[in-house]
Amino acid sequence: MAELLQLLLSVSEKAADVARVCRQEAPLFELLVQEKTGADKNKKFVQDFKTLADVLIQEMIRHDVCAQFPELTGFIHGEESNKFENGHGESVTVTVCAQEDDTTTLLAKVLDGDQTAASLLSKAIHQNLQLRDELAESLQLSLCPADLAIWIDPIDGTSQYIEGKEAEEQDEGFCPSGLPCALVLIGVYLRATGQPVMGVINQPFNHKDSKGKGWKGQHVWGVSYEDVNVCSLTERRLPCQQKSGHVSVLLSSSERPAVKDALEPLSNGALMYASGAGYKILCVIQGLVDVYVLSEGSTFKWDSCAPHAVLRALGGGVLDLSECLRAHTNGSMTRGAELTYHKPHNGGQGVEKWANQGGIIAYLDSRVIDKVVAALAGKI
Repeated sequence: MAELLQLLLSVSEKAADVARVCRQEAPLFELLVQEKTGADKNKKFVQDFKTLADVLIQEMIRHDVCAQFPELTGFIHGEESNKFENGHGESVTVTVCAQEDDTTTLLAKVLDGDQTAASLLSKAIHQNLQLRDELAESLQLSLCPADLAIWIDPIDGTSQYIEGKEAEEQDEGFCPSGLPCALVLIGVYLRATGQPVMGVINQPFNHKDSKGKGWKGQHVWGVSYEDVNVCSLTERRLPCQQKSGHVSVLLSSSERPAVKDALEPLSNGALMYASGAGYKILCVIQGLVDVYVLSEGSTFKWDSCAPHAVLRALGGGVLDLSECLRAHTNGSMTRGAELTYHKPHNGGQGVEKWANQGGIIAYLDSRVIDKVVAALAGKI
């Protein structure tokens, strides 16, 4: 399965390039950030250009992966619908065509005849971009594509991507908001069990090029299947709790006050906050924090699948918070609380059926789980 991992790395880099192109090319940037008013406010393609960028990345990944691995056709899932209505009321299904000119023609139809924007997007989508990774190429793994499925989050942290704040990194790489929080996430899981087995995280806006050529990205990947656990992060940080004696807890700024109050003593009064679900789990992967806790069901399978697989490769994981609290109350183990990715929730409507409804705990060192759960037990 080294071939699949290598392909996912390449398509993630092409996706990252599309994200950068949308911000760097003036005709696309204007569509990305412009807020139409008055007579133009109903032109969905303009208001939802950010969604079109998401959809194009999603469909590009689907197209490229299925071209090489047809066994995955019908098993690559994403956040976005690929149906759009242009300014003339025409419904257009966005796909990536075999030929660049055909994709340009289709996109021009979505974009009400904007040939310049359509051509820029089509060129980025159809470029032949290969991302080489020697460790990924050497991987030996007995996985069959027919046993796998994929979740894509084409641009996780969309609000940060649209706002475009060029935040500087703080505290050894931690960045609480801004473009670095926007990620491309591709997670692979087993169809039969929902276990995440492969994850690719691409950060298109990791740092500014020293020669003034715009943003440069970075990627992280992990594979966890049977006795194989391999991650591209070869250097491991010392867990925060071992350095300070306190658990470093990362939350959403919108987290409930009761959760903040319960976890504050664990972190010695220094709770941390950041934007983007994927980015917050990436911070756990990188050892910037010990744990990410979310009490609400506001993340989805496409948010957590890729980083979950990477955490598993490092000995960590992502658990259902509600299940952990239930197990704590019953005096049982939390091992069965790990998230899976193959089944929708019964009774869920629309995207909500794929929500991580019980909230999540993302961790690298399992010793923090009991501390977090004990602190929250009876408080939420």
